[in-house]
Amino acid sequence: MSTLDALHCYPALLARDARFDGRFFVGVTSTGIYCRPVCRVRTPKAANCRFFASAAQAEAQRFRPCLKCRPELAPGQAWSMMDASRTLARQAAELMDAGEAETVEALAQRLGITDRHLRRIFAAEHGVSPLQYLQTRRLLLAKQLLADTGLPITEVAATAGFGSLRRFNAAFLEHYRMQPSMLRRGSVVSACGEPALRLAYRPPYAAEALLQFIAARALPGIETVDFEARTVSRSLRLRHGGRELAGRIVVRFDAHQPVVMLSPCSSVWAGAAALIPLVRRWLDLDAEPEAIAERLGSLAAATPGLRLPGSTDRFELAVRAVLGQQITVAAARTIGGRFVERFGEPLDPEQAAPGVDRLFPRPEHIAEATVESIAELGIIRRRAESLIAIAKAWPQLAFARGDGGVAEALAGLEALPGIGPWTAHYMLMRGWSWPDAFPPGDVVLKKMLALREPGPDTADWQPYRSYAVLQLWREAATAPK
Repeated sequence: MSTLDALHCYPALLARDARFDGRFFVGVTSTGIYCRPVCRVRTPKAANCRFFASAAQAEAQRFRPCLKCRPELAPGQAWSMMDASRTLARQAAELMDAGEAETVEALAQRLGITDRHLRRIFAAEHGVSPLQYLQTRRLLLAKQLLADTGLPITEVAATAGFGSLRRFNAAFLEHYRMQPSMLRRGSVVSACGEPALRLAYRPPYAAEALLQFIAARALPGIETVDFEARTVSRSLRLRHGGRELAGRIVVRFDAHQPVVMLSPCSSVWAGAAALIPLVRRWLDLDAEPEAIAERLGSLAAATPGLRLPGSTDRFELAVRAVLGQQITVAAARTIGGRFVERFGEPLDPEQAAPGVDRLFPRPEHIAEATVESIAELGIIRRRAESLIAIAKAWPQLAFARGDGGVAEALAGLEALPGIGPWTAHYMLMRGWSWPDAFPPGDVVLKKMLALREPGPDTADWQPYRSYAVLQLWREAATAPK
């Protein structure tokens, strides 16, 4: 359906309720403009409002994005358990965001379905065709780049995925009825000396807790945390448009607004379309904290807005999960640092910074390593063998590709040597941002549950048990010794 029930949406619009930011958009027939529900402009009359589940649906009805509230900054929809068709439709959207499929036929082939079936399930999930969705994503990214950066318009067009400046100008003028140059503003300069992008989220957000989680596990050379500046700096590889980009990014939590500033260095700017959704998942910016708190009850009260730290590289997460088996977080960090120093690659000096000067090892590099070369770093042989097995199987794993469902990914992981149920659940929890993981046999979880009276039924926390896990782990870590 292309519209939503006004009886439910209009009260949220009147209240400018941040819980609904990104969950719907409002098109105003008297102006031809669509807004986020948190927009600070004068609230339109109910008779002039049309409500849409996505920006793409609003633009398909010829509404233009508001220049004040900027719909391109809105949080997205949280990851959730869905049936097979809805999962495929979401995967199709993610592939288009990442620039991994330029045509419906190529996208359908990648997903293993017919293009007719893809169009049908995509329209049912997103309310628009795949091409309409892709066009909106490109235009909104271009709009954000024009507003937030000083990139030349030719680079904006290329980064947003337009084949030529002429096609970009024509599409922009047709859909937004203005020239791209009219959106130029003063750009925000990043810590890399590059422009910065704004990424919004729904408050509350326990930024300090997330920074502490990342800092405790930060690998030397890969990532650093600055608590005073509220920033994380890290290296990464990024696939976009069939090619690999590598460099460094910095994210900063704004102290006054529900916004994260994303600062990519020059080497990864071309992949901004894929980088933005990657960072949103890594920092869990699309979570719905009110819904999570409602399911977790008193457990969520200790740290309101606690988020699920994801990953920027699933292979990195898999390796770190194996290295961290049955040892402390600090010990896992030490061993992980040795692993990066031995098998990682130097980051381009122009992109590097103090504490961030290496790239995490590639799967193909580890697949060719010997057990002895890994074991001599202080890693037991069984885990060294497991790392090599994961690296060799990587191209075929549903976990690595993001294909299929949770059950398929778990089965593929648990079939590998050294990957038990706990590790598989942890990998899906953070690598896939699975919100309902509950690692079986976790000693800390058993202890913390035993201390709670009356003993909770963990089924009551579904579908947000991953957040319950994080709350219990944090409660254990911060308890008086």
